Amino acid sequence: MQNRRLPIIILTVIAIFVLMALSSSLFYTIEATERAVLFYPFGSGLDKGNIEGPGVHMKAPWNKVYVYEVNERSSDENMDVLDKSGMSLHVDITVRFFPMPDKIGFVHEKFTRDYVNVLIIPEVRSTVRQVMGRYTAEEIYSTKRAEVELAIKTESEKILNANNVNATAVLIRSIVLPEQIKSAIENKLQQEQEALAYQFRLDKEKSEAERKRIQAEGEARANNIINNSLSDKLLKMRGIEATLELSKSPNSKIVIVGSSKDGMPLILGNN
Repeated sequence: MQNRRLPIIILTVIAIFVLMALSSSLFYTIEATERAVLFYPFGSGLDKGNIEGPGVHMKAPWNKVYVYEVNERSSDENMDVLDKSGMSLHVDITVRFFPMPDKIGFVHEKFTRDYVNVLIIPEVRSTVRQVMGRYTAEEIYSTKRAEVELAIKTESEKILNANNVNATAVLIRSIVLPEQIKSAIENKLQQEQEALAYQFRLDKEKSEAERKRIQAEGEARANNIINNSLSDKLLKMRGIEATLELSKSPNSKIVIVGSSKDGMPLILGNN
């Protein structure tokens, strides 16, 4: 009985060792930030339509697995470009991107896993040169930097999206100009700021002068209305009313009615 079991035990041990040796060829693991596409050399070839998601998967030993990172990545590029006038600028660019997870089969078929160097970097560098060639160094350095970044991103997106890659951002990290040009641009910007501040002060003073003019005109019109509304009879009546009020005061006084030059009551105190 033991002699009969021995071959079975030996075969089982051999099968276990063979299975362990082939496990790396039979099983593969896809991480959460990865996707995989399979190539069947004895079948349909590259299976672009079926993308493997995260988890442990099984395959035939002769089939190949191509794993792609689908989380957002970035690449930094240093390059020299020419502005609109032909001046040389040195710029540092960062591009953020990721392959479309359900399209990695198409990316692999056209560019292989080296798609970053084959597709993204050359296209972004070309787009940067084309866009910056439409602007002057001063615009790129100061006034239109955001506009330049947006144009680079928009034009890069068109090309990369057509090749199943998303470009989430293209950023200008730094721009290095010749020192002489940089100083001239900074001096010009400073002078423009000083001119704007001076114009602001002038506008403020003009506004204040206009306010005072309007206020003076209003007061003059009010005085004219009051002067036109005053008559001798009205003044006499107001004078009599004031006299009656003063006569109620406990201080000693003499009131002579109608003795002043204009017929108004004359009030004499005890001094």
